Amino acid sequence: MADRPAPRKRPVHHLLVQRTERLSPHMIRVVLGGEGFATIVNNDFTDRYVKLLFGQPGVTYPEPYDAEAIRRDFPREQWPTTRTYTVRRCDPVARELTIDFVYHGAEGYAGPWAANAKPGDPLNLMGPSGAYAPSAEADWHLLVGDESALPAIGSAIEALPAGVPARALLLVHGEAEEQKFDTAADLEITWLHGDSGADLVAAVRALEFLPGTVQAFVHGEAGFVADLRGYLGKERGIARELLSISGYWRLGKNEDGWQAEKRETRLREEAEAAARA
Repeated sequence: MADRPAPRKRPVHHLLVQRTERLSPHMIRVVLGGEGFATIVNNDFTDRYVKLLFGQPGVTYPEPYDAEAIRRDFPREQWPTTRTYTVRRCDPVARELTIDFVYHGAEGYAGPWAANAKPGDPLNLMGPSGAYAPSAEADWHLLVGDESALPAIGSAIEALPAGVPARALLLVHGEAEEQKFDTAADLEITWLHGDSGADLVAAVRALEFLPGTVQAFVHGEAGFVADLRGYLGKERGIARELLSISGYWRLGKNEDGWQAEKRETRLREEAEAAARA
């Protein structure tokens, strides 16, 4: 049997906090930069994401920081905690990477870190990766999400072609969480307040679809995303290549639990597909 190629080593970027901004009661913007920005390879996706690496308290990691070596040499309980976040903006001229964090108090890793971040604080991350950007070939665009999707949707709105129609339906906790976006598109935003994904699903179902080909971006809590996957894909017939839809998180689970559930689902679906073949 031929030797399998070694997995590609993902570089870790060592960035420093440049400044922070409280955008709303539950959204904190952190701008990162420093010499470590030189290793960032940007891409053209608007839904580009990075893996943030939060070290365990009291654990000292070797320099240079090597994520693979840490997983090989350290006990599992000392591995850094990984959290996935969307890049709100990447500016190669200013050499800055901007990430917006949803903050709901002291629970978790990323939100509390962002709430306490100060200029000069370090943050290690991997990426960015991505898969979606608005297509200039679509006749109009549909953008749907909750607060967790606002950074990706905001980035997409700013990248929309001039004059193209776009409809955004966004679920936030209240009026104070609404944001303003700069765009040259013909954009209409519907803000929904509260935490009911069912309200968001109902609003999408009630939306009058525009004529022509639509490209849709739907992300947020996995429950309402699953409901809209069936509606947009099956009932509305949006082609798979024009539908970017995925759950960023699931109610009642942290990222570790949600990622494990997604892996189990993917493996089960692959096994079922193989059995049918």
